[in-house]
Amino acid sequence: MNDFVVAATRSMTDYASRVVDHLLKFPSFAPMADTVNGVDLLKIDCFADGEMEAVVTRSIRGHAVVLFTSSARNREGIGVETAKIELYHAVDALKRSQAEKIIIFEPFVSCSRSDRTTRRSSVGLWVHIKILASLGAGHFVTYQLHSDKSRSMVDPTICLVDDIPALTLLKKYLCDVYIRNTETLENVVRSRWAFCSVDAGGEKLARGFANAFGAPLVVAHKQRDYSKSNTIESINILSAEPLENKVLWIVDDMVDTAGSVESLIRTLSSHRPAEINVLAVHAIFSPPAASRLARLSAEGLLNRIIVSDTVCCPQSCAFADASSEKIPNLEVVPSAELSARIVRTIVTNASLSKLMRPFDAGIYLKSPNLFNQ
Repeated sequence: MNDFVVAATRSMTDYASRVVDHLLKFPSFAPMADTVNGVDLLKIDCFADGEMEAVVTRSIRGHAVVLFTSSARNREGIGVETAKIELYHAVDALKRSQAEKIIIFEPFVSCSRSDRTTRRSSVGLWVHIKILASLGAGHFVTYQLHSDKSRSMVDPTICLVDDIPALTLLKKYLCDVYIRNTETLENVVRSRWAFCSVDAGGEKLARGFANAFGAPLVVAHKQRDYSKSNTIESINILSAEPLENKVLWIVDDMVDTAGSVESLIRTLSSHRPAEINVLAVHAIFSPPAASRLARLSAEGLLNRIIVSDTVCCPQSCAFADASSEKIPNLEVVPSAELSARIVRTIVTNASLSKLMRPFDAGIYLKSPNLFNQ
């Protein structure tokens, strides 16, 4: 499937353009510039009564379309509901334009936490993918869904779901920026670092980092007050080693309001670690996250926070907080090159297994070339 077009809804045009730039660096893709670079394929007409219509600006009959989209924070300031409706209209327009195949690439799925199928409530993730599949999308690609069970929500014969483990991006970033060689890994990381889950449910994510770097694992066991939303009664820290003078890395798939992170950091600080850092794929940063993280940094409790750009997260931006505070020591890891690799793999019908396998820092540092592992 070499005849394909990369398109985007308004919330992801900038990101999709960066993906295309990386795609065109592949020799076999360079002659296909006119085909690959179709980011401006969609036009959105908005009407006075609030309705909208998506229009495909040129013929795509017989082409596969990779459509980048997001309902999270974006440069255009488009809200969640509007972004979703625009996506649904876009898929319908692409299908009516006789696209051969529609591949949705949504780096962060904003409804991914609505994945419990046993409650008397709607299940947002199921609704979202079901709508896309019914409109004609045959393949859904994303990064780091909130839970493993989410992948099995939709029949793969109707819509294939690929959940790419983007935490590998952060592992490679740690190697490239903070470790750099096997000596540091052996003599510093494995003796002085530790990786901590944000709660018992996140133990698997933190354990992946601990195994990748050969460092200790710390598990935070959180007790919630379920009579109130977003309320934590207490946190118990489980560790086989003392945390004093350790460099701690809190690992999570996302940071939303930073309530759990703040409570955990304050609990960990009583163990007198050398520093506390946060690693997360999706930087949602809903209010009052910026205020909380800025306060922790000002108090000397939070050293740095490292996230990817699956949610629009310019390092210099002020977030939509009442205080309009910026988050200090924020490091954003780009994901567009990895997304280009994924698109190239899919459209050439190659295997995604290399992007799925566990990361080993020792092997990577002996040949530190991003995406080789």
